[in-house]
Amino acid sequence: MSGPLVSGPCSLPGAGFGGRPRVDTVAIMTVVGIVSPGHMGAGLGHDLRDGGARVVATVAGRSARTARLAAGLELLADLDAVVAAADVLLVVTPPGEALAAAQAIAAAAARTDAHPLVADMNAVAPTTVDDIAAALDGLEFVDGSISGAPPTLRPGARLYLSGPAAGQVAALPWQAAKPIVVGPRTGSASAVKMCTASVYKGMVGLFSHAMVTAHAHDVLDTVLADLARTMAPQDAATSVAVAATKADRYVPEMLQIAATQAAAGLTPALFEGFAAAYAAIARGELAAGDPETVDVTMPPAQVAARLLRSADTHGTHQVP
Repeated sequence: MSGPLVSGPCSLPGAGFGGRPRVDTVAIMTVVGIVSPGHMGAGLGHDLRDGGARVVATVAGRSARTARLAAGLELLADLDAVVAAADVLLVVTPPGEALAAAQAIAAAAARTDAHPLVADMNAVAPTTVDDIAAALDGLEFVDGSISGAPPTLRPGARLYLSGPAAGQVAALPWQAAKPIVVGPRTGSASAVKMCTASVYKGMVGLFSHAMVTAHAHDVLDTVLADLARTMAPQDAATSVAVAATKADRYVPEMLQIAATQAAAGLTPALFEGFAAAYAAIARGELAAGDPETVDVTMPPAQVAARLLRSADTHGTHQVP
């Protein structure tokens, strides 16, 4: 596989990715590891592969859906193999798994004597970023966050990066994704995500509750007509349906936002409430789908009716 080449006259330790030396006149291909290649992780991996990087990942122990999403990436046997091969690791997991992923990467690096640059791209609070950096046990670290859809779904995802080595991740051969270096302080990129997600996902949470409430009172059409003055009801309903498929991972993200806002002197109660709201949606019928298979033509009334309705083992439905 051809790809971008990293080379230069410097042969001092730390001149290359992850502290690896660059040797004069020797060109080195950048190897990017994805942990793990779910909807967003695979999207970033394919974007870098399209740019010419060698992209490795593993689907060991993962679902058939993850294996399908990762098709086209170079799949290795396990996490140890990914950590050993990679110059840069991009960690994209559900927020509730971010710390465990860092611990697993540190253990794999110790077993394989590898020293990759690790960019945690998860939706977590700045205080959690500190815990993740500590868990990585000395590995070079970049704080990151993602705003937007996977590049394989829609171009334009913004990758916020902070920390002394943020420029190295920004310099990867991104194609449809846009890296933005926030600054040298780790935690800054995650702070951006906590603020933007509070608006984006908070609005979706508000709209989902409004739809369900309006449907229960048989006034959904009237409510949608009023809201149509400032938003497209079908687009908003589709956003709610897509969010339902990811609601289980939104719960810990809402709690991370609550912690971030509490650290800024605000009450955590608002986003603790959103966590409870998404927890209820995660138990609903629409949560059983996948983001990439949501029917974008589903009428808003159907979204509202199915959002909290759960299917029992006999195929009938009950409303909690």
